[in-house]
Amino acid sequence: MEATREKLVSDFKTLLDDVEELLGATSGQAGEKAKEVRQRIEQRIDEGKKSLADAEALLRGKSKEAMDSADKYVRENPWNAIGIAAGVGLIVGLLARRR
Repeated sequence: MEATREKLVSDFKTLLDDVEELLGATSGQAGEKAKEVRQRIEQRIDEGKKSLADAEALLRGKSKEAMDSADKYVRENPWNAIGIAAGVGLIVGLLARRR
């Protein structure tokens, strides 16, 4: 799930870079309407970058909290953690064997 989120963030950054490149390539286009559209797009790109940075920071913070919580639980309850891991391994093994 973490890899999917990071891929989404990466794809969004690539999209923003491509849009910026497109705006730069069309900057020579004449007309007041084209200028207004470019300005609106540039403003939205800036807003998107800020939102993306905020979301990325929040995601990293939540991921760190979850890892810290799991680490604390395992350290406080090692036998429970071993039992849970064994149970999950058994279920995955049974499901894999069926296929």
